[in-house]
Amino acid sequence: MSEIVAARTPSYSRIELATLTSRAQANLLGNIHGGEVVKLADSTAGVVAQRHSGGPAVTAALDEMAFLEPVRVGDIIRTFGQVNWVGRSSMEIGVRIETEPWDAAGEVLHVGSAYFVFVAVDAAGRGRPVPALEPETAEDRRRMHEAEVRRAHRLARRQEIDAIRARSSALPPSERRPR
Repeated sequence: MSEIVAARTPSYSRIELATLTSRAQANLLGNIHGGEVVKLADSTAGVVAQRHSGGPAVTAALDEMAFLEPVRVGDIIRTFGQVNWVGRSSMEIGVRIETEPWDAAGEVLHVGSAYFVFVAVDAAGRGRPVPALEPETAEDRRRMHEAEVRRAHRLARRQEIDAIRARSSALPPSERRPR
C-alpha cells in the first residue's frame, strides 16, 4: 500500500542547472547542437519530476521545444525547471533555457523553452501516483492552466490520429500505405 503524500508546491521541486558549452557540442554552423540543449533541458525536467514525485520518473514525451536563439560555444547555459501540472502519475515540467557569454557577465538571453511530460514509475516500471500540485502564485496558476490546454491538445491529437488509423486499417491492403 502506498502512503498518501500531501500536495506539493511548484517551488518544492523548482531547480536551476548550469554548464559551460564547448566545441565538442558544436554543430556544422559552429553553434551548440540543438540535441545538446534538449538533453540538458530533459535532465533538468527529470530532476524536477523526481523531486516532485519522490522517486523515479521517466520522460514520456517532449511536448514542445522552441529554439529562440542560437547557443554559442563558450556560453554559460542555464536551465530553470518547475512542475506546471500533475495528473495521477504524469507531470508536465516546463524548462526555460538562458545563456550568458562566459566573458560578458549580465548579458542574459532567453534562448529556448520546452515542455516535457514525465511519468513517475515504481520498481516494476509501472506508473505510480504523484502528489497533487498546489500553485502558490498567479504565475503558477497561469502555468497550470496553459499545461491543461497543452494536455487537452495532446489527447485530442491522439484521438484524431487513432480514428484515422482505424479507418485506414479497414481499407483493402492494396490501398494502404506503410506507416
